[in-house]
Amino acid sequence: MSLRAALARAVERQAPPSSDYDLNRDADAPDRVLRQAGVLIAVVDAETPRLILTKRSSALKHHPGQISFPGGKVEEYDSDVVAAALREAEEEIALREVEVLGCLAPHVTVTGFNVVPVLGLVQEGYSFRPDEEEVAEVFEVPLPHVLNPANYLVESRLWRGKPRYYFTVPWGPYYIWGATARMLRALADRMADGPD
Repeated sequence: MSLRAALARAVERQAPPSSDYDLNRDADAPDRVLRQAGVLIAVVDAETPRLILTKRSSALKHHPGQISFPGGKVEEYDSDVVAAALREAEEEIALREVEVLGCLAPHVTVTGFNVVPVLGLVQEGYSFRPDEEEVAEVFEVPLPHVLNPANYLVESRLWRGKPRYYFTVPWGPYYIWGATARMLRALADRMADGPD
């Protein structure tokens, strides 16, 4: 099966939404209106497919220095979450040549966002330029690494006085964790062989 076909199949497979609360069942999700956001899971079509990720600037107010997908909240001028994810990818890393394959199930964050992962294919040799105010680094992770459930760990930190559990999928010097790792784990689950 081609990479495009495998990714398209992942989009078509039914899956429940995920959440930062998945591993923290005893934590109460606050009753609030969630803000809509879109992130781009950009896969480079190559002999060994790769995933494009960013390391956020340490100067940012929210999530400084963390690993993330290009993306952000849906603005009033965005037609939908796909438009928001593509706009943010262009603003953050000047990525324009994306073939959108569809969306995965949304992910709810503890910070109050309903994040829709937009799955896209990028051709090898794509061009990018990070916005230095937002992005400290753009890097790639081999797709097989994040599709292998054995590479995921569950770790914890104290948050508001209680342990908070979360997924991690480290790669080299990059500590990929939290919502980013959870959405990648959802992709891995969808890409796994098995019945639809």
